[in-house]
Amino acid sequence: MAVIARLTVGLYELIPYSLIALFARAITGLVFFRSGLTKVDFSTMSVKPATFFLFDQEYKFRLLKFLGLSDSEFPFPATHLLAYTATFFELVMPLLIWAGFGTRVAATVLLAQTAVIETVYPDAYMEHALWAIALLGLMRFGPGLISVDAWLGRARVEA
Repeated sequence: MAVIARLTVGLYELIPYSLIALFARAITGLVFFRSGLTKVDFSTMSVKPATFFLFDQEYKFRLLKFLGLSDSEFPFPATHLLAYTATFFELVMPLLIWAGFGTRVAATVLLAQTAVIETVYPDAYMEHALWAIALLGLMRFGPGLISVDAWLGRARVEA
């Protein structure tokens, strides 16, 4: 029985980390990039009015509720700036993650964004946890060999 267990573990250990990292990069990048695409009106190359509305109303309300504060206790004047920032991060960080360029920094930014999203939509904790696990893996182990970082010699070299 121990021999079968060792053989099984040995087979699992043949799965290259670079493949795991590639999938983690592809999927987490896709999640955030698709979200960013919903925020932009490409005919005018501007952030959609609906995006500003969400940040001004729904996201602000949910965040204040999470913090247990009223609008008068914690005014949120920078919602437009937050809308631009979130849109920028959701469109640019996935490109870096897909390329495997500055992956650890990009994953850190998206993990921070995931934490904020979790405060706004706490009922989606399972989905957010999956993003966080993939992003933490990229932060800890890097992008793998199939990446610009590896090509530049900055990535942890693992099979």
